[in-house]
Amino acid sequence: MQIQILRDIIGFNALAQEWNALHQNSASPVPFLRHEYLSTWWQTLGGGEWPEGELYVVTARHANGSLAGIAPLFLTHNRDGLPALMLLGSIEISDYLDLIARPDELPAFLDALLDHLASPSAPAWQVLDWYNLLDSSPTLLALAETVAKRGWLLAQEPLQHCPYIALPGDWEKYLAEQVDKKQRHEIRRKMRRIEELNDRSDSAHQPVRWYIVQDEASLDLEIDAFLQLMANDPEKANFLTGAMRAQMHLAAHAAISAGWLQLSFLEVNGEKAAGYLNFDYDNHIWVYNSGLDFRFREYSPGWVLLGYLLQWANEHRRGIFDFMRGDEDYKYKFGAIDRRVLRVIIQRAAA
Repeated sequence: MQIQILRDIIGFNALAQEWNALHQNSASPVPFLRHEYLSTWWQTLGGGEWPEGELYVVTARHANGSLAGIAPLFLTHNRDGLPALMLLGSIEISDYLDLIARPDELPAFLDALLDHLASPSAPAWQVLDWYNLLDSSPTLLALAETVAKRGWLLAQEPLQHCPYIALPGDWEKYLAEQVDKKQRHEIRRKMRRIEELNDRSDSAHQPVRWYIVQDEASLDLEIDAFLQLMANDPEKANFLTGAMRAQMHLAAHAAISAGWLQLSFLEVNGEKAAGYLNFDYDNHIWVYNSGLDFRFREYSPGWVLLGYLLQWANEHRRGIFDFMRGDEDYKYKFGAIDRRVLRVIIQRAAA
């Protein structure tokens, strides 16, 4: 394989079409590895998570010129203060990260990648510090084997839980088979209770509605409304710096332009009571973030909107409803099963 390095945004952006074509057939086709997502991440360095970084994207091509693999990397000092090559998207706002290659070509790509990173032409890194690889990623086994051949050191650190639901394609079947009796009753009760507001309304205007944003022209207003819902939680309010708000806008615009944004709201009497920012990509729903107006807590708007989204996902034949990082109790009450993301740390053996 022929290695090429991209160190500037012009070369990075020129690769967009080939990047996404390879990503679609890669071992980890997650939305956080799409070119349009990572290009917005790079504009703000993760909403200000990293004060500095140098782009270092490693690509490998076959003899015929076709793209075989991408290591979307950047050089920075990691949280331990070491010069590190990290995955673009690290750490906080990209739930799943990985290398980009077809499963059958991962071993050859990793050989070529590590050969390059061991060479004098590579930057002066001390550690490969890769966060948020799913525990099911084929990269983990291939990487362990490639590292072992070189006598390098590899450690894996379990990180957050990432619950998900495999959907049957039928709302009633999902409730009956994947949610226990008590929680099934609670979901139905909460949804029925808020729908009764419409049943009792004596006007043509229904006081309760939920919707998915479709119009990019109104997206900035809708994102601002969503961020306000998020900011009702003090922890999320601290997270939403000016740079992070800008990043959220950029990511939402990139996703809606590419056709995979699912931003939804539940409104009560014309006011937004709950919102979910999800990605609808590759037959999955990826639950990215949520927000609530606690004035409406008596109606359990978060649970209700989540119920509507699960019903929608079943009816539209989405295969997976992925809650992504976080082990909040409600995810398991909706029938999620567990997995985790890992941190992989690689160092060259001491002389």
